[in-house]
Amino acid sequence: MDAFFSGLWQFVGSYWWLIFPLMGVAGGIGKSIEASAKRRHERRLETLRVKGEIKAAQIAARSGRAVGAGIQHPDATAPATVESSSSLPTDRELLERLFADHDDVTARWLDYELDVAKLIAFPAMSDGRQPLTAEFLRAKKTADALRPASTDAKLSEKQMAEYLEAVGNYAVAFDVAERDARRLRDSSFTEPERKRLDRAQQLLKVAVDESATQAERNVAYKRVREEIDGLIALSDEAVEVLQKKVAPQLPSTNTSAPSHKDPGH
Repeated sequence: MDAFFSGLWQFVGSYWWLIFPLMGVAGGIGKSIEASAKRRHERRLETLRVKGEIKAAQIAARSGRAVGAGIQHPDATAPATVESSSSLPTDRELLERLFADHDDVTARWLDYELDVAKLIAFPAMSDGRQPLTAEFLRAKKTADALRPASTDAKLSEKQMAEYLEAVGNYAVAFDVAERDARRLRDSSFTEPERKRLDRAQQLLKVAVDESATQAERNVAYKRVREEIDGLIALSDEAVEVLQKKVAPQLPSTNTSAPSHKDPGH
């Protein structure tokens, strides 16, 4: 063993100058990996954008019209047919279709946001640090902001096109984020954290089990909150839904602490 280390140090002493090019190679590899990850992320977002445009075109096609520049009917290469203006849907009809699609995506999102069991099983859906979840939340914010007050709203062609594209992007962003969350599951957590999530899932079953005593359900509910504390952030709405499942008389966590809201609001 001494002879091995002696030979090793002799080699290092003779070829010390190799350290610098090797450091350069290591640095280059690190930059290459970072650049590759950045390119993958950019390609992913570009794919998301294209899918959003396709989804918007499909929505427009179902409504019997194409709206806005850059959004074409999927059969745009087919021979054009002349339709009477009376056969085309009105703005109100198109908005009704867009509102329905918009609400459908929101309902699918709330199915995760308000279901603690689903949040524990697929935590990435509530984690804004995940790139695809963050992209979905941005798409949601855009679609919500562009949504007219009612189907009777008078919109310009540009406004209609913007809302149509936003709903398409919103739908696609949700689909992509959901698939990614189901792929990741709890892989982004450490082994001890995954064990906490597993315990929370088991305790949650007791908390909502109607065959368990109320005391057992209350204790299980409290331990669920303790296990996921610091791992998954629950919205006030999700907590309220869970409390109602555990027991209508369970004290609300929102009322157990003094409110910090401005009385003027």
